[in-house]
Amino acid sequence: MSTKYKTSNPAGIYFLSMAIVEWVDVFTRREYCEVIVESLRYCIHQKGLVLHAWVIMTNHVHLIASAEENKELASILRDFKKFTATKLLTAIQESPVESRKRWMQWIFQSNGTRNSQNTHHQFWQQNNHPLELDTNLLMDQKLEYLHRNPVEAGLVEEPEHWRYSSAIDYAGGIGMLPLVFLE
Repeated sequence: MSTKYKTSNPAGIYFLSMAIVEWVDVFTRREYCEVIVESLRYCIHQKGLVLHAWVIMTNHVHLIASAEENKELASILRDFKKFTATKLLTAIQESPVESRKRWMQWIFQSNGTRNSQNTHHQFWQQNNHPLELDTNLLMDQKLEYLHRNPVEAGLVEEPEHWRYSSAIDYAGGIGMLPLVFLE
């Protein structure tokens, strides 16, 4: 069995990337980002997600995460993606101000019909591309990459200025990989 794109070490800390199909810029509205934030909070408090760092970009989410003992990170992520996909598809459908509604629905539906694992729509790309952060160097590199993502995209001047990121939690010189509770 292939171990590529698997969270094979139950005690491991992983860098994860979850992208929207066709890289659609969904997270340009605050209400859509808040769905992700609230879902992460729920996974932390109810499912055993240990969230060390995070950022929500316009078309993808990066996490540095692990799972509590006796919990499976892969199962938490599966449930997170399933719930947020349903919630976000509904939010897009019901939004009175979403000008790209029909276009986005068409993309999600056409991706869903091409994927035998879906019944109607596909919101997230299939893989999370987990990378176990098993060295301090790798942890430092991925944390820097995650927090600098909004800067590199030209959205802000400093990582801690991005609203949907844990960079502010690191700005005061806090030690490596604090537990971020999104509170």
